[in-house]
Amino acid sequence: MSDPIPPTTPPASPPPLPTLPADEAARGAQPAGGGGAPYNPSTDPDNTGVPTSLGGEIDDVGRGFFRALFDLSFRTFITRRLASVFYLVGLIAIAIGFIVYFVTGLVNAISLLFWNPGGGIALLVATVIIVPIVTFLAIVILRFVIEAVVALIAIAENTERTAENTRR
Repeated sequence: MSDPIPPTTPPASPPPLPTLPADEAARGAQPAGGGGAPYNPSTDPDNTGVPTSLGGEIDDVGRGFFRALFDLSFRTFITRRLASVFYLVGLIAIAIGFIVYFVTGLVNAISLLFWNPGGGIALLVATVIIVPIVTFLAIVILRFVIEAVVALIAIAENTERTAENTRR
C-alpha cells in the first residue's frame, strides 16, 4: 500500500473555551473582569407587548395592545395575541357553514326522495359523508394557517432579538 496523502491545509484550531463553567453561567455569575449585571428574566422584555407579570395596573395590558395596534412602524406584533381570537372566529364560521350545508343537504335529499329516490339517497349519503370530511379539513387548514403565521411572527421576533444582541 502507498503512504497516505498529507493534508493540504493545516487543521483548524479548536473553538475558544468559555470563560465560565455552564453551571455558574446558568446561575448568572459574571466572568472575572465584570461584564455587566447578571441576567434577570423579569426585566427582559419579550417585545410582544404582553407584560411578563400583572404586577402593575391592569390597564397597561390594554394600552400595550392599542399602542401596538397603531404602531405604524410595525415593530410590535399583535398576531400572537389575536391568534386565539382568529381561531375561535374561524371555528364559529366553519361550524355555521357545517350546519347550513348539512341541514340544506338533508332537506334537499329528503325532498328529492319523493321525485327521484336514487338521487335522494345519493344526495343523503354524500351529505352525511362529504360535509363532515370537508368541515374537518377546513378546521385542519385553519389551524395550519394560524400556526404558520404565529411561527413566522415568532421567527421575526427571535431574529430581531438576535440582531439586537449581536450589535452589542
